[in-house]
Amino acid sequence: MATATAAERGGRGPWDGPPSSSNVRWATGFICVAIAVFIFYQYIYPDLSGDTKTFFRQWLPITAVNEALVFVIMALGLNVVVGYAGLLDLGYVAFWAIGGYTAGWLMSSFIQQVRFHAGGSSPPSADGVHISFWAVLLIGGLFTAMWGIIIGGPTLRLKSDYLAIVTLGFGEIIPQVFYNGDNVFGHNVTNGPQGILPVDNIGTGPLQALPQVNESLGPFDAPFRFVIFCGLAAFCVFVSLRLRTGRLGRAWLAIREDELAASMMGVPLARTKLAAYAVGAFFGGVGGVAFATHINGVLADRFNFSISVIVLAMVVLGGMGNVWGVMLGALALAWINSTGMKQVGDTFNSSFGTHIDFPSKTYLLFGVILVLMMLFRREGLVPEARTRQVLREPERGELAAVGTEADGNETDAEDQVTSPKARRRWRRS
Repeated sequence: MATATAAERGGRGPWDGPPSSSNVRWATGFICVAIAVFIFYQYIYPDLSGDTKTFFRQWLPITAVNEALVFVIMALGLNVVVGYAGLLDLGYVAFWAIGGYTAGWLMSSFIQQVRFHAGGSSPPSADGVHISFWAVLLIGGLFTAMWGIIIGGPTLRLKSDYLAIVTLGFGEIIPQVFYNGDNVFGHNVTNGPQGILPVDNIGTGPLQALPQVNESLGPFDAPFRFVIFCGLAAFCVFVSLRLRTGRLGRAWLAIREDELAASMMGVPLARTKLAAYAVGAFFGGVGGVAFATHINGVLADRFNFSISVIVLAMVVLGGMGNVWGVMLGALALAWINSTGMKQVGDTFNSSFGTHIDFPSKTYLLFGVILVLMMLFRREGLVPEARTRQVLREPERGELAAVGTEADGNETDAEDQVTSPKARRRWRRS
C-alpha cells in the first residue's frame, strides 16, 4: 500500500526546511543576544572596574565580535554554494576580496584624478570617489555577483574534486591580481601590497537623530558598528531562509542530492548553479565591504587561501545547509581565530611556565576539529533535517544483513511449527 507523503498528510517533509516556529525561536534568541551585547558594550562596559574591564577587553573585545559578524556573513554566503547547492568552493575568499576592493575604490581618496561625492561621509573638498556606505554595499554585492557568474561559468561541467581544484585556482588568482595590481599596463589599480587606506566612515544619515549616534561611525564607534553588522547578518539570514523554502532553493537541493535526477526532472542545471554562485558571491561582496570598513582599509595580504579554509570549516562545523548552525560555527571559529587561541595560550603559559606559541597552532586545532566532526558528527553541530536523515540512514550492506537476519528468523519460526495443519495456518497468517 502506498504511503502518503508529508505534504499529503498536511505535515512537513525534510525538503521543506526547518519549521517556522524553530526559525522564530532561533531568530528571537539571536536578537536578544544582540540587544544584550549592544547594551553591555555601550552602557555597562565603560563603567566597569579594572579587572573586569580587562577581562572583557582581552577575552571578548567588541572588535572581535564585529569581525565575527563579518565572518557570519561570509559563512552564510558559502553555505548557499556548498550547503544548498552542493558545489564545493575552495576559493570563496576571492569574492571577499572583490567586495573589499570595491569599497576601497568607491569610499576613499585612492582615485585622485576625480572628485566625486554621493552621500559619502568625507568632506566635499576631498579628492577621490566618496559614495555612501549603504550604496556601496549594494554596488559591491552586485559587482561581486557578476564576477561570481563569470567565475562559475567555466565550472558548470565539473563536479567533486575537479570543481574544488578549479575554484581553488580562482581563489589563488584573484588575490594575487590585487596584490600585484600596482602596475597593470602602467596604471595603479589596487596600490599593491600597501593596500588602500583609509576608507570613509559609515554615514548614519537620518539615524543621527537618535541619541548618541554621530554623523558618521568611525573606528571608535564599535558598538554602533556592531548594530550595523548585525543588521547585515540578519538580512543574509532572511534571504537564505526565503531562498531555502522557495523554488530556487528546492532546485539547489535537488542538484545537491542527485544532479542527474534533477536534470531529468526538468531542473535547469546551468542557470540554477549560476544562481547559487551569484547569491553566494553577493553575500561575499557585502561581507567584503563590511570588512573594509571594519579595518578601515583594504590590504591585499588579508585575502589569502587560509580564509577560504576557515569559512569552509565554519560551514562544516555548524552544519551544512542549516543557517543557524552555520552562524554558530562562524561565531565560534572566528572567536578562536581572533582572540581565543591567544588568550588560552597566555593563560596556559602563565600557569605552567611554558612558552608555547598557541596562535601558531590555530590551523592545527581547526584540523583536529574537522577530523573529529567527520568521525563522530558528520552532519555538524546543528544539522539540517534532510542531511541528518541521509547521514544517519544505514548503509546498503547493513540493510541487506538486516533483511537476511529477518528471513532467517521467519524460517526458524516456521521450522518450530511441527504439525502440517498448524504450519499451513501459520503460513496463511
